[in-house]
Amino acid sequence: MEIVRFVVEDAVFDKLPQVCFGVVVVRGVDNALLRPEVATLLGEEIHRAEARFAGRRARELPEVLPYREAFAALGINPNKFLCSIEALLARIEKGKGLPSINPLVDLGNAISLRYALPIGAHDLGAAPGDVQVRFSRGGDRFVPFGEEAPEYLDAGELIYGVGDAVKTRRWIWRQSEQGKVTENTREVFFPLDGFAGRNDDALRRARDDLAEGAARIFGASVITGFVDTVARSFEG
Repeated sequence: MEIVRFVVEDAVFDKLPQVCFGVVVVRGVDNALLRPEVATLLGEEIHRAEARFAGRRARELPEVLPYREAFAALGINPNKFLCSIEALLARIEKGKGLPSINPLVDLGNAISLRYALPIGAHDLGAAPGDVQVRFSRGGDRFVPFGEEAPEYLDAGELIYGVGDAVKTRRWIWRQSEQGKVTENTREVFFPLDGFAGRNDDALRRARDDLAEGAARIFGASVITGFVDTVARSFEG
C-alpha cells in the first residue's frame, strides 16, 4: 500500500489565508458492484437540497459566497467558471437533479449536497505521486473529461496536481480525465475544500460522514485528515 502525501503550497495560503481542506483516503473498494444504499442516499439528498434551496439562486447562497469571493481573489471570474458546489446547486435550482455516475462518485455528491461543500474524487491508482494544491507552472498539462489531447497551462493558475499532470483546473472548477473515478477504481482520494471560521465545522462533519459511508457501505479501509495554514500537509 503506497502512502498518500497531500501538500498545499505556501503560496496558496498567502493568497487564501483561511483556506482549509478535509481529506478522506479510501482503499480496498469494489466500485463495480451496485450499491442501492448509495442510490437511495443520493436521491434523498437531491430532494432535501431541492426543498432547502427552493426559490433561491445558487450564486446568491451564503454557502456558495466564500468560494465566489475566493475565485475573485484568485482572478477567476466566478460568473464564468462555477466552483463545483455552485455547479451542483445550479442544477438543483434548475430542477435537473444529478445523474448517477458510479457508487463512489455518487456517495461524494450526496455528501457534497448535504453540506453544500465541494468534494472532489480522484483515483489514486491512475495518477500515483504526491497530490498538491499549488499554482501552475508553464507546461503543466490537463486532459478534459472525455478527451485525450491535453491542454497546456500558463503559469499562475491554482490547481490540484500530481507532478506536471493537472487534476483540476481553476482550483475546484473542473476535473481531469486522468484520475477520474470509474468502476475499476480501488483507491480514492477525496478532498473537501473550505474556509476556517466560515464553514470548517461543516467541512469536518462532511469529511466524517463521507468516511463513515465509505467504510460501512463499501467495507473500505479509510483514513481521514485535515490541512490548514497550521498543518500544511497530510500523509496516510
